Amino acid sequence: MIKRLEELIKETFDNEDVVITLDTNAADIEEWDSLSHVYLIVAIEKEFDIKFNSSEIQKFKNVGEILECIESKL
Repeated sequence: MIKRLEELIKETFDNEDVVITLDTNAADIEEWDSLSHVYLIVAIEKEFDIKFNSSEIQKFKNVGEILECIESKL
């Protein structure tokens, strides 16, 4: 599942060189700003056919937390 998420991140941020770990966060990726974060959330929701609520989105601190939330919804 992390590979699917990594592909979405690379595609959303238009950066094929990004290496994702569970600890990766917005500070680690230059292209990850507030607007691209919204695009990433929308891409994740489409890819996994899930919906995040606003409180979940606000709590995300890193890729691991996003992944945990995805898994809890599948």
